[in-house]
Amino acid sequence: MEGLRRAHALGITAMEIEWVQNVPGDPQRMKEIRKVAGELTMHLTVHAPYYVNLNSPERAKLAASKQRVLKALAMGQLAGVTSVCVHAAFYLKDDAETAFSNVRRAVEDILEKRRKLFPDVNLALETMGKTAQFGTMEEVLRISREFDLYPCVDPAHLHARTNGAMNSHAEWNAMFDQYAAALGEKALTRMHLHFSGIAYGPKGEKKHLPLRESDAQWKDFLRVLKDRKIGGVCVCESPLLEKDTLLMQNAFASF
Repeated sequence: MEGLRRAHALGITAMEIEWVQNVPGDPQRMKEIRKVAGELTMHLTVHAPYYVNLNSPERAKLAASKQRVLKALAMGQLAGVTSVCVHAAFYLKDDAETAFSNVRRAVEDILEKRRKLFPDVNLALETMGKTAQFGTMEEVLRISREFDLYPCVDPAHLHARTNGAMNSHAEWNAMFDQYAAALGEKALTRMHLHFSGIAYGPKGEKKHLPLRESDAQWKDFLRVLKDRKIGGVCVCESPLLEKDTLLMQNAFASF
């Protein structure tokens, strides 16, 4: 709760709750989060646990992965979040199409509980930064379109995955065009985005970097958001979390 109040005091208007190690299980605590966020007019999203692989060939690991995602969605519903970001899978030894089929089946299983446990929360499969990870733009859009979801688009991850591409006005506009073509123009008004600087190599992401220590053309990205009237929430994942969040927020407001 103090984190919400501190972010609000700094002028930050949205926050992603990091349940990356585990998902809390106290419903009353979730209701308190919802209440405080409502009072502060704070938009909330969640990052689900990292320990997820919806393409695991091991039954126990796959079941545990689905349960972690389901719990994040159910607790997110109680906390009043709009969208839960998930690192969906690794390809392992599978080809991309086999991995897609396995992830799709797992998502279908999770969504069977949607009406009862998380009717108002979006399951956002994230675009990923390593070439060994499931999560190209095409993959997350394809699943999202089928199940009436929207993904978590991380241009920094796409920048790393392509070893330095996806860092210009033209490429970001093409990305948003691709998104709108898959999910509809209206979908651009409720996006779940991540952004940061990023270090990368031939296999993709190495680590996140502060904006000013990276090659990210972050001001240009913000101009594209502004020019296209992209709506929703953009979460800054910089190691300088509050500082770079405010840097982006203030730059966006100045355009």
